[in-house]
Amino acid sequence: RRCVQETGNELLFLDSPTCDIIKVPHLAHYLGNTQFPNIISPLLGDSKFRSVYGGEGFLPEETFLDARSFIINPAVFGPHQTIDKSQKYLRAGPRRNNFFRPSEVTAAIVTCGALCPGLNSVIRELVLALTYNYRIKKIYGIQYGFKGFYTYGWLELNPENTSGIQQRGGTILGTSTCGFDAEKIVNSLVEKNVNQVYVIGGNGSHKAIYDLFLLIKERKLPITIAGIPKSIDNDIPILDRSFGFQTAIQEAQRAIKSADVESNCLEYGIGLVKLIGRTSGHIALYASLASRDVNICLIPEFQYELYGPGGLCEFVYERLKLRRHCVIVVSEGVGISLKGSNLRKLGKDESGNPILPDVGLYLSKELVRYCKAKGIDASLKYIDPTDMIKTVPPNSSDSFICSMIAQNAIHGSFAGFTCFTTANVNNRGCFIPVSYTHLRAHETPEHLVCRLLLEKKKNIPQTVFVSCIVSQV
Repeated sequence: RRCVQETGNELLFLDSPTCDIIKVPHLAHYLGNTQFPNIISPLLGDSKFRSVYGGEGFLPEETFLDARSFIINPAVFGPHQTIDKSQKYLRAGPRRNNFFRPSEVTAAIVTCGALCPGLNSVIRELVLALTYNYRIKKIYGIQYGFKGFYTYGWLELNPENTSGIQQRGGTILGTSTCGFDAEKIVNSLVEKNVNQVYVIGGNGSHKAIYDLFLLIKERKLPITIAGIPKSIDNDIPILDRSFGFQTAIQEAQRAIKSADVESNCLEYGIGLVKLIGRTSGHIALYASLASRDVNICLIPEFQYELYGPGGLCEFVYERLKLRRHCVIVVSEGVGISLKGSNLRKLGKDESGNPILPDVGLYLSKELVRYCKAKGIDASLKYIDPTDMIKTVPPNSSDSFICSMIAQNAIHGSFAGFTCFTTANVNNRGCFIPVSYTHLRAHETPEHLVCRLLLEKKKNIPQTVFVSCIVSQV
């Protein structure tokens, strides 16, 4: 299909009553622009080589996205899920005609929330694409999260001082989970003449993006704000996966293998591994599936019992009698889903996240005590690799995701879209309104849980706690 030639044409189509693509906010919606700048993208050209650095004038006309391109979710249909019930999301990618003139753009990049593999990769990709693809001269890095907008000096980023950071864990900008003040942040953006903001963060950060957008809209400022979804435990709805997740699964294998070796080298050995996951058990679930050495996996989405004929302790006791070893993987949030437990949340941290009790220590004591009371002197090794997993560099798969979503965030911002996040849905990049990501509950991967439950063997007692018997080896 022919590329829509003007930014205005694209927006008119997306705003039309006949268009059922999920609408992404645009600067023109509240700035009252009747004539669009219609600035030709610097990516347009017919040459694969422009300079020793590359980056400009290498995309032919037909590669720019048509306004009518969309991604559907879900992509699997049946009697209970028809295509007319699917959501349509605007496809991400470069637009031929942009809202911003590159020479007039000043960008700011900030990382928020907990550490995650891939943060530096996203920063590096943003700097490279803004510099070489869009010819931006001034890019700021904000230190230590949102409070860095008004507390610390702003760093100027360029390809030289970000060279090689994609090979390192953590973030060169630092991060924090507190200090959000919309008024102070917007005032700082105006003072520095920033008109593009890139926020790398999770659910809480995306809620902050929405709050900033409302204030920017109220003040009618020409500032776009784009989210780049970061969630190591993959708990942001709609998205296929967020960066860092596959690296976390890979790194979790080391801890699980250690627990398996420990448990098999003891007479009655138990290896217990606690993994990341406050309310979502994705890392524990996928790591257990990938390992095939895990006997029990507990995730926050399902309640379970500790005692009784169908409880966790009885199952471990029976397993030790039969096989003399047991490997258990738990998400950090399973203490709250334990039926009849006196474990309670220990308040909230500065960012509003619940402070959870250490369920690993609690289960360790209870399992050893229960088995000893029934005549088995069990030895338990408890492994918590949480901080090690968060701080490693991303693997190749996550690095690729970082590059793609960072570039798409820039394409969307230059087109004038704002208050959106960019990610893969059905393996294709798209723009998603932030309101769709931070206001919806995460869905439990029931098909994976069912797959785990079906692998229970007849020679092991069935359990009433539904938190996955993964392997009987």
